[in-house]
Amino acid sequence: MNRQIRRVSVFVGILMLAVILNLNWVQVLHGTSYRDNAANQRVALDDYKRQRGSIVLQGSGTAISESVVTKDALTYLRTYQNGPLYATVTGFNSILYGNTEIESAEDSVLSGNDDRFFVQRLTNLLTGRDPRGGNVLLTINKQAQTAAYQALGGRRGAVVALDPATGAVLAAVSTPSYDPAKLSSHSTTGIKKAWNAYLNDKDNPLSNRAFTETYPPGSVFKVIVSAAALKAGKSPSSVIAAPNALTLPGTSTQLRNFAGEQCANGSTDTLIHALTISCNTAFAQLGMDLGTSRVRSEADLFGINDSDFTIPVRVAGSTIGPVVDKAALAQTSIGQRDVRITPLQAAMISAAVANQGTLLTPYLVAEEQGPNLATLSKATPQILSQPLSPSQADQLTTMMESVVQSAQGTGQAAQIPGITVAGKTGTADNGPQKADGTYINPPHAWFSGFAPAARPRIAVAVFLENGGVAGNETTGGLAAAPVAKQVMQAYLSSIGVKGN
Repeated sequence: MNRQIRRVSVFVGILMLAVILNLNWVQVLHGTSYRDNAANQRVALDDYKRQRGSIVLQGSGTAISESVVTKDALTYLRTYQNGPLYATVTGFNSILYGNTEIESAEDSVLSGNDDRFFVQRLTNLLTGRDPRGGNVLLTINKQAQTAAYQALGGRRGAVVALDPATGAVLAAVSTPSYDPAKLSSHSTTGIKKAWNAYLNDKDNPLSNRAFTETYPPGSVFKVIVSAAALKAGKSPSSVIAAPNALTLPGTSTQLRNFAGEQCANGSTDTLIHALTISCNTAFAQLGMDLGTSRVRSEADLFGINDSDFTIPVRVAGSTIGPVVDKAALAQTSIGQRDVRITPLQAAMISAAVANQGTLLTPYLVAEEQGPNLATLSKATPQILSQPLSPSQADQLTTMMESVVQSAQGTGQAAQIPGITVAGKTGTADNGPQKADGTYINPPHAWFSGFAPAARPRIAVAVFLENGGVAGNETTGGLAAAPVAKQVMQAYLSSIGVKGN
């Protein structure tokens, strides 16, 4: 009998030990991951009892996302001012589908669960005050953001603007956009209806084209090849090969300029003029002359290294892809083949040139505040890399000025009266090809540039998905450059910089 009792006791003891171990496993080792899981409705319901902090534009003090009290079971409702205008940066906060963008990246601050709020939470507990989250102040400029959104006009595309001297994100727009309020309401039926409508929309409004989608940049990549050439000892006036047709090594394929156009004398051209008119054969040959190592190294210095990063919103890594031979290098050097970049990366290219060759790390959050509005953290500019020396950056600035200011330049539509603009257009073939080698889809249209050229205050990139006439090398200039002009004008005007 005693033996049976001992066996039962041992068995019960083992069960109790298993329960204790399991509780520690769940609550201690994996407690945080379970709590942060978007599917954990108990946590979500608890969070809705607490007033979530606001997302604010630092410059204007405008709250673009805040929580207001309601009379239903979910005490606070998340609201968005001009939701589609700012959705690219705010994201949404949904009881059914979790949260995205700043609502996700800064969730611990906004929800009030950040460890830095411990004293505040303890004080609230002792005093009986209702707890609330902290605020997040963004670097976004209201005027630049509005101009970007309006200029895109609902077309599939994106605009990203940076302060080249700090790395602050001044504008970030992806269109067509969506209304985050529809996904953050208290009606589960309404949320599901909006979610399904967005998912089934052929224009994919939930896609963040500014930060998480990558595209072939076309001739915008020639800025990087130009930088590599300057570092290799060339100058803007250096003469380079620019044939009417270039046979790709090891193939019978001929690379030509748009519509068989001739660059300069049909044999050679200067580096600055080749960039001004966006001569494909010149840059394809130049890239091969420089070699894969130099082109890849320069791309890496500009941030194109295939690595994701955060600002704190996640940004997809840009890449030049594998370069298996000289033919691949020729195509890579004009931004085709396997080159893929985000619009943010395109803005970083111009920002580095504008900032005397120094690339600053982009950032979107200017300040984090506690529930009592005390500052938790403030952003400070951080150097990411040094793609060029100041003198080389000055040379490349002169070349990019020619793209916009010259009578032969492809970027003339970005000109601002009284202000010198520097930039580069891009037209990128993409998608399936027909039997004759032409592409079914119109090319993507790009523009990347900065202003004023002598003392840059804004660097901007514009991307229009399938934004131009098939095969037209000037598409970036015709479609994307005017958008960039409007964004630069709006921002410069907002900070008091005007033309002569």
